[in-house]
Order: sequence, then structure tokens, then C-alpha cells
Amino acid sequence: MKLEISPAATPRSTGADGVAPSRAAGRGAGVALMLGSGLSNQTGASVAALAFPVIGPAGVVAVRQWVAAVILGAVGRPRLRHFTAEQWRPVLGLALVFAGMNLSLYTAIDRIGLGLAVTLEFLGPLTVALAGSRRRVDLVAAGAAAGAVAVLMRPTPSTDYLGIGLALLAAACWACYILLNRTVGARLPGLEGSAAAAAVSALLYLPVGAWVLWHHPPTPAALGCALIAGVLSSAVPFLADLLALRRVPAHFFGVFMSVNPVFAALVGLAVLGQRLDVLAWLAIAVIVAANTAAVSTARRRTP
Repeated sequence: MKLEISPAATPRSTGADGVAPSRAAGRGAGVALMLGSGLSNQTGASVAALAFPVIGPAGVVAVRQWVAAVILGAVGRPRLRHFTAEQWRPVLGLALVFAGMNLSLYTAIDRIGLGLAVTLEFLGPLTVALAGSRRRVDLVAAGAAAGAVAVLMRPTPSTDYLGIGLALLAAACWACYILLNRTVGARLPGLEGSAAAAAVSALLYLPVGAWVLWHHPPTPAALGCALIAGVLSSAVPFLADLLALRRVPAHFFGVFMSVNPVFAALVGLAVLGQRLDVLAWLAIAVIVAANTAAVSTARRRTP
């Protein structure tokens, strides 16, 4: 069954019996999807970093895009010939943003590390949260998370300004990704828009990936890491984010996505051996508290 939604401010999905679930249940499902998306995304990023020495960030991103296109195409089955110009515009924008976000972030991770790159990338959804919120609690939560992000940057200062700039570019792409993904979900049924955007992005990376893999032949281990990253950091978050944005407002999504630096720190410790000091973990606790406040007050105010 494909999900049909309207461009209303708060989209609702429809069950098999034709009865729309309550807004509270929809928001709870959205929170679960966002948690799964963040954990999967950061785990995939850490696995991808293991392949950088062999095929580089561009090679890993190319494989990621191809994996995402295959999986989303099989699930979404987009009817490209039936797309209108109004539907194609956000799909093409999403494809460009998706490709640029991944390449800039992975190159930044290669230069300045997972924790700092993901922390800077979070400024994108934080901007969406600040720009779209009309509730004081969301602004307070976003401000607290921003302060914690500044503290998380302190333990590992970097003079690699190119790496920092690439992470900020990824942040801008992520902000656009949030808004475009919501628009795609409003204009196209089911997962057709996501699948089409992934296919376009994969086509863009065909010449890039072919050149990189020809000049840097991948080892089985590196190729396996890139394939795993494609599933965990492309296909799973892409689907989860689209479905989540049909259940929660864009600014709420932006505030809640501040858990990504938390996941990056935990996964970086477990997979890459990157350790943080006590002050950094206190900053992580502030981010968790800010998200908890945003979620709990939203649930209490839901009719």
C-alpha cells in the first residue's frame, strides 16, 4: 500500500482500514523513525570511514548513491513518465542536495574527524528549528543544543579550514534536504519521489565513481564497507526521514535531529576509538535533555 498525503501543515498517514491514526500516535512513530535514522546514519558514516584510505570519500559516496538507488527504486517503483513538472522540480533539487550533502560531509569526516564534522553539520537542522518554530520551548531547546554543540567543538579544535567549510556546506545541504524531502512527500505518493531522487543522484555519480574506482581499485573489505554505508547511511535514513516528515513538523524534526552529534560520539568511540572528555559528555547530556524537553512538551500539547 502506498501512502497518500495532502500538503497540509500536519500530514497524516492512513491505515489499512482507511482510518487515520491519532496525531499523538503519528508523532510517536515519527520520533521512533528519527531515532532509527540518526543511529543508522552515524553507524554507516563510521563504517564508511574505514574505506577512505582505499577508495577515498568520493568512491564511498558513489557506491552509497548506487546502493540507495537500487534499494529505493525496488521499494518505491517510481513512475517517472507520469511525473509532472511541479513534481520533478523538488525531486531534482533533492537529488542535487542529497549528492552534495554526502560528498561534502564524507570529505569533511576524512579531514577533521567524525565527531566535529557531524557536529558542524547539525547547524543545518538547528537553523530549520530556529526559523520555523513558534513555540518558546523549541527555541530554548534549540539554543541549549547550540551551546552544547559549541562545547563539543572545543576538545578537538582544527586548523583545517577547508574541512570545516565542507562540514558547513553539508549543514546547508541538510537544511535544504529537510525542507525538500517534506515537499517531495507532499507532492508524490508513497516513496516514488525518494526513489526518483536517489536514481538521479546515482546517475550523477556514475562518471565520478567509475573514475575513482578505476584509478583506486577497491579491496573486498573497502567495497564491503562502502556497500554497508550505502544501506545504513543512505537507504535507511532516506526512507525513515521521509516517513518521519509526514508525521512531524519540519522545525520539530530539526530540533530532534540534534541527537546526531550524540550518536556520532558514541559510534565514534565504539567503531573508530575516538574518545571524548567529561565536559564533552556533559554537552551531550544537554543535547539529550533539550530533545527530551521538545518531545515531551509536544506530546502534552497534542490534542
